[in-house]
Amino acid sequence: MYQVLYRKWRPKTFSEVVGQPTVTTALQNEIRTGRLAHAYLFIGSRGTGKTSCAKILAKAVNCLDPIDGNPCGQCANCRAAEEGALLDITEMDAASNRGIGDIRSVIEESAYMPSVGKYRVYIIDEVHELTTEAFNALLKTLEEPPSHVIFVLATTEAHKVPATILSRCQRFDFGRIPAEDIAARLHHIAEQEGFTIEAEAAMLLARLADGGLRDALSLLDQCISRSADVTAEVVAAAVGLAGSAHMFRLLGCMRENDTGAALSLVAELHESSKDMERLCTELTDFFRQLMICKTVKTPADLLVLPAAELAKTQAEADRLSLSAILHAIDVLQRAKERMHTGADRRVEMEMAAVKLCSPELDTDVSALMRRIKALEDAVRGGCSLAPKAETATEAEAAPVPQEAEIEQPAAEQPVPPPTEEAAPAADGPVPFLQWSEVLEILSSHSRSLFGLLSGSTAMISGDRVLVTTDNPFVKDMMQEDNNASRLLSAIRSVTGRSYRLGLKAPTVTDKTPDPIQAEGPLSDFLRRSQEMGLPVEFK
Repeated sequence: MYQVLYRKWRPKTFSEVVGQPTVTTALQNEIRTGRLAHAYLFIGSRGTGKTSCAKILAKAVNCLDPIDGNPCGQCANCRAAEEGALLDITEMDAASNRGIGDIRSVIEESAYMPSVGKYRVYIIDEVHELTTEAFNALLKTLEEPPSHVIFVLATTEAHKVPATILSRCQRFDFGRIPAEDIAARLHHIAEQEGFTIEAEAAMLLARLADGGLRDALSLLDQCISRSADVTAEVVAAAVGLAGSAHMFRLLGCMRENDTGAALSLVAELHESSKDMERLCTELTDFFRQLMICKTVKTPADLLVLPAAELAKTQAEADRLSLSAILHAIDVLQRAKERMHTGADRRVEMEMAAVKLCSPELDTDVSALMRRIKALEDAVRGGCSLAPKAETATEAEAAPVPQEAEIEQPAAEQPVPPPTEEAAPAADGPVPFLQWSEVLEILSSHSRSLFGLLSGSTAMISGDRVLVTTDNPFVKDMMQEDNNASRLLSAIRSVTGRSYRLGLKAPTVTDKTPDPIQAEGPLSDFLRRSQEMGLPVEFK
């Protein structure tokens, strides 16, 4: 009968346990020196080796010839324990045997001496499932058990274990297994089992396992049932993933505000039997990757991604504002929560896609706060908040030129402040309310350009963005080091459209008066001095 991989490759010694060196070293030292505790508590997420270490500990303390704290695996006791036939080792699932009667049976049995080994070992898995009465019944025996009894308790939820139990056990915390260790173990097993697995597929399985080796081996079993050559495509098909290519396509729809294309892509994935909740989770994880790339200097330390995919993710993160990424994560998490309440999963996923492509439709507080912040930034930058006049048809987005032309429009007239009676003309310049988001993008990717444009404002006139600044070096700076293209790229990432670029001199509303022509005592003195032929110098 076929034995699944996680059972076949369960570690038999502490040295075979993956990713838990601190725990295994401590247990080996205790067995080697004979300084054994009467009760152990193993805490950690699923698939991290808690039950495996409990089994190894039970074998090692009853082994007739232990080797450096490990069971020999050859003696009669080790072989019997491996086959589950050693009467001195009892495994109990607290999820199924959680009552006070089950615990009383254990307490009564613990009074008897071991049959063939040195210790009676009781392994209670998922101990947090025990009832309060069962915990109370176990308490006294756990505090002062017979000298020949060892309790090993394992749990994934330590907060549900009473403090009175925690204080009577020697605690070991099992951390999540690093993805690199899981991938290395998968390669080793594939080599021994006679099939191949690509490095990218191994890392994808390790990422999906979320630190649990057992989950990774279960997923690998599904993959090899499809193909003996495990690739990333095989993993995606076996697990039901949409894949990174679809994630980047959905991101493109969001950036271009193309709601129709996003809904078509969701429908395509639904027709190919992709689970909408898993798609929502996958998309949330994708935006988490973008968030880390946006905020961390070395995202490779936190993300388990192939080098090419990491570079592509970093490039996409550079084109988005952090507020847009956080808003997308919030939208997706709210959609996933509603999926759990029984709502139609496809409808929820489609609603999330619409909100991602059209943020103005999202009425959540976080979306409203984001829009308010954009308006406040625009006011601080000096932009007017008059509504933009509707145009008959929007101009087609022009391609971004290789070298943007910076022009100083001579015929541009200052735009008077809008009033309630008269809004700006449909074909006149209007305030660029998202200019603060453009500057935010520049602050991450071009500090020099950001500093140059700090304090500037912008207007939109047809297919041009007119930058208004009193900095005399802006024009020269724009013509160097491809700075204009960087600015146009930032504008496109915010607006979803391509524009030409222009510079507009600030409007001078009050000219400095001539001191001689002005009124006042000083002006009178200057006029009389000039009439008398005295030299007058103005600085």
